[in-house]
This record gives sequence, C-alpha cells and structure tokens, in this order.
Amino acid sequence: MEKEKAYKAHVVVFPFHGQGHINPMVQFSKRLASKGIKITVTTTLSNTNSMQAAAGSITFEPIYDDCTEGGVGVGGFKGFFERFEASGSRNLAELIRKFKNSECPVNCLVYDANIVWALDIAKQHGIAGAAFFTQSCAAIASYYPMHHELAEEPLPVPAFSMPGLPQLIIPNMPSLGLGTGGVPPLIRHILNQFNNIDKADWVLFNSFDTLEEEVVKWMSNLWPVRTIGPTLPSVYLDNRVENDSDYGFNLYKPNTDTCMKWLNTKPTGSVVYVSFGSAASLNAEQMTEMAVALRQNSNSFLWVVKPTEECRLPINFVKETSEKGLVVTWCPQLEVLAHHAVGCFITHCGWNSTVEAISFGVPLVAMPQFLDQITNAYFVEKFWGVGIKPEADEKGHATGNEIDRCIREIMHGERGHLIKKNSSRWKELAKEAVCERGSSDKYIDEIIASFAAT
Repeated sequence: MEKEKAYKAHVVVFPFHGQGHINPMVQFSKRLASKGIKITVTTTLSNTNSMQAAAGSITFEPIYDDCTEGGVGVGGFKGFFERFEASGSRNLAELIRKFKNSECPVNCLVYDANIVWALDIAKQHGIAGAAFFTQSCAAIASYYPMHHELAEEPLPVPAFSMPGLPQLIIPNMPSLGLGTGGVPPLIRHILNQFNNIDKADWVLFNSFDTLEEEVVKWMSNLWPVRTIGPTLPSVYLDNRVENDSDYGFNLYKPNTDTCMKWLNTKPTGSVVYVSFGSAASLNAEQMTEMAVALRQNSNSFLWVVKPTEECRLPINFVKETSEKGLVVTWCPQLEVLAHHAVGCFITHCGWNSTVEAISFGVPLVAMPQFLDQITNAYFVEKFWGVGIKPEADEKGHATGNEIDRCIREIMHGERGHLIKKNSSRWKELAKEAVCERGSSDKYIDEIIASFAAT
C-alpha cells in the first residue's frame, strides 16, 4: 500500500483492439507512468496476454474475453461490436468500482475515441474522460462535416479547408451492419465518434502542434484538444522514459535479425523500404506493379509482404531479385526506419507509419489505400513536403513505371533534395515536441496537474 500512495493519480487506458490503436495508447501510458501516474490498461483478453511482456510499471486487465465470448465470429463485425459493448461496458464499470475504495482510485479514463460508450461510463462514475484519436487531426477534421450532414445539423464552425483533397475510399471489409441513407456502415461507425465528444474533458491526438498547427487551431474552437505525440518509444526521441525502446505489441513476429543484418551491409540512404502496415493490403494487380518498380529500380529494397499476400507475388520474384532485395513477412519497423541505410519509405500512409517516418526524417512515397490514409498522403505531399504520391491510372493503380519514377525522384532527383531537407526539419520538430517543456510534454504535465485538483 505504501507504493500505491506514491502515485499522483490513477488512469485507466482503454484502447480499441488492433495494433494501430493499441501501440500509440500504450506508449502514451508509458509516458504518464514515467511521470508518477498509476496506469491500468484494459482491452481484450488476447491483447492483454500479448502485451504482458511490455508491462513494466503498467498493469494490464482484460475487459472482454474474446477467447470464449468470441472475436469477430457470429454476426461479423456488427455482432462483435454488440457483444463487446454489452460485456465490456459491464466489466469496465466493475473495474472502476473495484479501485474506488482502494489507496489509488481511478481519476481518469483515457479511451479510444472509437469506443464512444466508454465516456458515458466514466461520467456515471464521476471521473474524467479523455478521448484518444489514433488518426490525425486532419483526418478527423475531414470527417467532422460528414457527421453534421448525417445528423442534418448546421456546422458550429466553418469546415477546415482542404482544397484538392481526394475523395475518401472505403475499404473492402465485412459489414458493420446495414447502412441507411446511402452512408456506408463503416463511415457511420467512424462518425459515431462525434456523438458525445463534446462531453470529454480532453481530446487527445498522437500528433504535435507544429505538425498540424492550423488544424489544431481550428479544432480547438470545438473541443479541449491536446496533441501529446509523437507516441514513439522514448529511446528514439528524448530518451527520458526508462527502458522504452519498443512498442511491445506486434500482430506478426518480426524477422528482426534477418532485416538488421541485411541493412547493415547497405550504404547510407540506399535502401527503399516498402510496407503497407498490419491492416492495408495490396491487390494482385498492384502487387505486380510494385514488383515491376522494385525490379527495374537501381536501389536495393526491403519489402514486407504479409503471409496473406505472398500468393500475389510474381512467380520467382524473390529468387530473381535476391541480389538486391529482401522480402520478409514482417519487420521491426522502428529499427528499420531509424537505420542509416533507409533512403525512402513506400507506405500506405496509415497514421502511425506516417508519424514514425516524420519522426525519423525518412522521405515517403505515399500510396494510400483507404479512409484517413487519403488525407495523410495529401498532407505528406501538399503540406509537409516530405514525400510524393504516385499518379494512379484509370483503374486506380500506380504503375510500376510511376512508382519507379517517384523513387528515383526522392533518392536522386532535384525535388528529392528539398524533400530530404523538409524531412530533416520535421524530425527535429518532432523531437522538440516531446522533450522537456516541448508542446506535447507541457500538455501531458497540464493533464497530470488537473488530477491533483480533483
């Protein structure tokens, strides 16, 4: 009990399942813990079992037994969400009650903004609630007018202007339920994030002020926004969080030794790194075009091809390109991006990958596949000047020649020189944000100070 009394406050952190949601929220948890906050992370049983090795000073508590109650299973995603809410809401309330009479009761619930019902439970128990968005400020700003249009309500403030932003693409995935009024079920699910956001005590983003300065200013007219990123392991940024060198959660086992030994044999800035994350996936035709680009380009390449994608590789591609290329099923992306040999990153522009590349100063070839990735790629090229988006053909694919052109432009072209310069500048600003008295660091201290006042 003596140890419990030393904590400044107790925060329960509730991420949505999925690597892109869990990792940034657990990293934020580590930073809070380093400042004297007791942290309890709660998610599905399979996730908490996978994350125990990364615990450190963080406690993990399952809120939903997906091993027995079911993963996606019966009823598809819609059925899972219904079971998750029914069981998870009951267990979350019980978890908060369990700590109520302890030496360290819960002061705040930091919940993934996708789990809108979590805020209602926090308020029912008289604790603060902080919504954590795992997408960019810009992506959320692009969804916001759609929410009001669907609700047939006027916008309280004019929409944030993004001239030339391409139309959002909806991923091909199992249904979340029947859509109505022409609004796809997935979009309706995303827009639900705004249903009670005005009741949140804070609205947190894995970003930093200078990166999305104008969007943050616009958004601050709506909610108490705080940028608390980049949420990378501390060793890559300020090195102020002890033993924080890895996320600690991977859906796939990385081929770490193979990747790093191979990279160590390559000259500085010579390797093209290709990865489309844990959720996005290239179709067979786009895989073929990517293979064409990597085959004909003069640079060495490291290509992450997930087990589910291996069947789409051209026959004998791996063998025929083995002298200059390495194809793996998964890799330690942080270590790869930090390696001096990597000269550019071909990416789907998921927000975590985008923030990582910016934090390491690695130029991007932006190939978004759906939803917020479209917005992120737009900012990569048009706002931050850290990458190039290949032009798509009439089928929506980037040809091998076009991808090759973008690689050559970044690695050896005149435009690439400016992109590298911009990338280096954003790298320094990312570090500055999380260092002591940086914008993100000050916001975290502000949130912690508010606990003392309650």
